[in-house]
Amino acid sequence: MKSEAYLFGGVALFFLVTDIAYIVFAREPAGMAALAVSFLMSGAIAFFCAANYRRNGGRPEDRPDSEVADRAGALDFFPPHSGYPPLLGLGIALLAVGVVYGLWLFLIGFGVMSAGVFGMVFQFAGRDD
Repeated sequence: MKSEAYLFGGVALFFLVTDIAYIVFAREPAGMAALAVSFLMSGAIAFFCAANYRRNGGRPEDRPDSEVADRAGALDFFPPHSGYPPLLGLGIALLAVGVVYGLWLFLIGFGVMSAGVFGMVFQFAGRDD
């Protein structure tokens, strides 16, 4: 993850320099906002990769002398089924339609979406590995 952190850090630096140059020369708000958001998104990915490298250390893929068997074993927990992703999708759809039709539908959509997110986060919280 260290090389990925450097890669996305470089991308974030590029967007920052480009955004500063765009602010100085163009003074156009949509482009400034797009470049600023691009900088923030790539910076967030760089931060995630750097934090993940610091927490977990190097991966077998990062070493030139590693074998395929070094990465063998269980990867993670993948849930077999869940009803919460459709609930989340319904909530986001209601949220989007609520932007058009009114605050009441937006609030209902927000509640349904919140229930979907809450369910997805805590559905397997008490499981034993």
